[in-house]
Amino acid sequence: MTRLEKIDEGKAKALYTTGNPDQLIQYFKDEATAFDGKKKGIIKEKGILNNKISSRIFRHLEGRGVKTHFIDMPSDREMLVKKLRIIPIEVVVRNIAAGSLSKRMGVDEGTALKETIIELYYKSDPLGDPMINEYHIRAFGLAEMGELRQMETSALKVDRILSEFFVERGIILVDFKLEFGIHRGEVLLGDEVTPNGCRLWDRETREKLDKDRFRRDLGKVEEAYQEVLRKVME
Repeated sequence: MTRLEKIDEGKAKALYTTGNPDQLIQYFKDEATAFDGKKKGIIKEKGILNNKISSRIFRHLEGRGVKTHFIDMPSDREMLVKKLRIIPIEVVVRNIAAGSLSKRMGVDEGTALKETIIELYYKSDPLGDPMINEYHIRAFGLAEMGELRQMETSALKVDRILSEFFVERGIILVDFKLEFGIHRGEVLLGDEVTPNGCRLWDRETREKLDKDRFRRDLGKVEEAYQEVLRKVME
């Protein structure tokens, strides 16, 4: 499948039309950003690593009944996907306190949560993706309540599947971000599932294997992404 016209470009990926109006090419870039774009850089071959990681994970999820936009991986940096009408809500699933949750709640990073937390954020780069709740969603018409319930149910299912998937490979799934869209009337998981949007820690050492290495200037960013790819391909 050949990519044609670029129709959208974000911080980590670009979207292109194809000869099929129902399908797009999602192109993975090496650019990296953090803190709402205030920090920028390049992670060598990040696009290739993330495409391979996400393709593997989407295939795993599809095999366990999670409907996604994934179709195929035609090249190292390209993912063929179903065209979605994106729902402008990011769903964040948290199993262990880390990042902004630790700061917001005043708890040490690494604190185990008594139960999984779901947080909702309005997907808007200019506004810094502010946290929202169901009242905002209804008041601003961001999604139908039925769609939101499906997103939350799917997010918890993904959490169960991927927590088991990663722990079998010596990795703890700390938290992660998901995006969804509508395709032919169905709510599908979209975007990507990679160390860009997941916090992944080594089960034994608690070493970070995700974008926090870039955010916090911890070094060995490429090595961490490569280690995740190696383990998810096992």
